[in-house]
Amino acid sequence: MKLFAPITGILLCTSLIACSHLSSPAPASDAAAVARQQAQQQAQAAAKVREAEREELEQIPPPAKSRYMAIHTHESWSNPFLLVGKNTVTLRIMYPEPGQSNFAPSGMLRPAAARKRELDLRLSDLPEALAALPQNSWPYGRVIAVEEDPAVPRPERPQVRRNVEATMQLLGDLGVVVYEWPGNGMLR
Repeated sequence: MKLFAPITGILLCTSLIACSHLSSPAPASDAAAVARQQAQQQAQAAAKVREAEREELEQIPPPAKSRYMAIHTHESWSNPFLLVGKNTVTLRIMYPEPGQSNFAPSGMLRPAAARKRELDLRLSDLPEALAALPQNSWPYGRVIAVEEDPAVPRPERPQVRRNVEATMQLLGDLGVVVYEWPGNGMLR
């Protein structure tokens, strides 16, 4: 009987050690696998959202170059317009004029200044903002004018140009044609 006491003690200690290993947290490799899986799920969710935004924008007809290539002033541009800065993009929207009425000529009830909206956005929020625009905000079709912010100081211009390129890439991914605005000083 005395022989079984030490063996029982050893077995008890061994089983306690084994149980403690089973209840310990997962090894780092398992945690990394879980993190990778979560990142992959988030990427898939973001891709689904982007695809939904792209599908929404595809409802807008393709652009007609003949309708927009001759426009060279901000006041004449009716489609959405992006002014790209160092940290944000400014989305300018010109809501269309309301239908003609018998008692007031067009533009009397809603002049251009009242129909214009500007939204400062992060680049990551741009797809959602564009997808939310009404279809009648795109009279030239699915084209958007993009311009570097002329008010940005010269040392910050390289960063702004990188942001313009990122914006153009994003718009291309969404299926939106980019009209790089001619920044020739006659604007504004």
